[in-house]
Amino acid sequence: MRQLSLRSLLIATALAVPAFALAQEPLPIVVPAQEPVPEQPLIVMGEAAETPAPTIEAIPRVWAPVPRDDAGRSAYGLYLSARSALSQGQTGVGADFLASVEALTPEQPAIQDQTFITALMAGDLNVAARITPASTTASPVITEAGALVTAVQSFVGGDARSANQSLKAHPVGAPHARAGVLIAPWIAAAAGDWDTALAEPNPTGDPLSLLFGRYHRAQLLEHRRRYPEVEAALKALAEDRRTAPQFRVSYGEFLERRGRGDEARALYEGALAGAPSDGGLTRALSRVTSRGRPPALPDFRKGAARALTIAAAQASAEGAHEFAVVYLRLSLNLDREPETLYVLGQTLSQAGMNTAARAVLAEVPVSETAIHAAAQVQRGLSLARDEQPEEALAAFRTAAAVTPQDPRIPYLAAGQLLQLERYEEALDLLNGPLLNTADQSGDVRFMRGAAYESLGRIPEAEAELWAALQVEPDEPAYLNYLGYLWVDSGTRVAEGAEMIARAHAADPDDGNIQDSLGWAQYRQGQYDVAVDTLEQAVAKEPANAEINDHLGDAYWKVGRRREAGFQWNRVLTLDPDAERRAEVERKLVQGLGDADTGVGAGGEP
Repeated sequence: MRQLSLRSLLIATALAVPAFALAQEPLPIVVPAQEPVPEQPLIVMGEAAETPAPTIEAIPRVWAPVPRDDAGRSAYGLYLSARSALSQGQTGVGADFLASVEALTPEQPAIQDQTFITALMAGDLNVAARITPASTTASPVITEAGALVTAVQSFVGGDARSANQSLKAHPVGAPHARAGVLIAPWIAAAAGDWDTALAEPNPTGDPLSLLFGRYHRAQLLEHRRRYPEVEAALKALAEDRRTAPQFRVSYGEFLERRGRGDEARALYEGALAGAPSDGGLTRALSRVTSRGRPPALPDFRKGAARALTIAAAQASAEGAHEFAVVYLRLSLNLDREPETLYVLGQTLSQAGMNTAARAVLAEVPVSETAIHAAAQVQRGLSLARDEQPEEALAAFRTAAAVTPQDPRIPYLAAGQLLQLERYEEALDLLNGPLLNTADQSGDVRFMRGAAYESLGRIPEAEAELWAALQVEPDEPAYLNYLGYLWVDSGTRVAEGAEMIARAHAADPDDGNIQDSLGWAQYRQGQYDVAVDTLEQAVAKEPANAEINDHLGDAYWKVGRRREAGFQWNRVLTLDPDAERRAEVERKLVQGLGDADTGVGAGGEP
């Protein structure tokens, strides 16, 4: 069968994300972690959770009297409401309910632990700091997160000295040790403890902490105006081929701040010669050429916030997305940077918390045009995955409104319009000046061809699909779509069958392509072979109405009438469109009308 799936949409996603590489901090180098990554996640909740919300065994079956809040709500009811909210991905609502339960039942350690974790994930950090678990039986995943939260929230509250003393007396341990190591120097500097702040990073620590520890020490040295030491440290990072991509711009920014713009420009130009597509270098060169103001040295809060984003990036690289969410929440409490909001939204999505992800992405301010557009794109993709097509389209259109010259966004919107069967609107975008260009991709032509075919404008569809194949002659989706069009219409069956065979050879696991192959065999009178091929296609796509319909037709042709009737009856349970439903109902009464029998599909010949 021909199918315009979300493939084009997902391709566009891959194209869209690099356009919004917005972090001003160098991206961390991914290195093997020496800290153990826990076997269990910090928390399991949300739409993707195998168990929607954690079970708390410590709630007694009978409370006498039942604890109730001022509004008369019982602890039981509040807890069940929390479970319901968490199972729907409403993390913030669930956290509020659990906080109410905890306030009513402070003697319940399991509730305290769960409330703490949920508050962290939802960003209710004051609640988390207030109820940090101190139980010796609690997992280090929880207790060490509590130590990290307590220190950061003390810093946020203006008590850097207390936070520093806490970190020195009890450094944050595994599995959150990296986050603790990276923020500790910034908190020490804010507390005026410069001996601690400027101590050399532990050379036996994990490679990432050592690398960024050196970088952050250079920034703190700049705060102390120890410029020769700063230059030596940054130059070493910028000239080492292993670390240069992360730190060349940072070294150049230091040179700019020291009034050495010519040296910075030479650095950027030389680096761009070897990495011409590096957006950070391009922006830096543009700034120094136009004599723009270099980025300011981060203050202590901003430095600690960026340290937490580095820890979050590495946690995500290791698959610990729940840890990354916590670090990013803490980072935002220190410094609410739009880039961090954007990354948090993506990370929540990776953790399976799609509703919370979309809520965070919606917070990215319109004033930050590029980041706002990127956030709306990510919201749209998330909504599309959750089968909310109208809402997804609205998000793409919001992104287009703030970045009207970016062709990737109308490409996404056109793909969504095709999914909504709004073909004329899709063509308006696909034929517009941003997409209908001399160097347009095969995917744009493919989408345009699919829109024309859906409108019955077959010659135009064939022309676009053929043009797509000239761009990517071995692309299975293109081969299958045009091949099926020719086979199903009966116009160029042999040629179409050959194209479908090539598509199947390239992607043998695709049930839709296998259906096309079976239908081509059927159209060529190879009914026995078609039955076998279509049975395999149904096994791969059992809920597809069209494939089941095709198998029913093939069964009929080989005389297996009862099985044909079974397949056609199954089609009616699979929500077919009105045209297919009417055709299948006709076949159930009349059969295919081709055989040596007058009975319908319900009987044997």
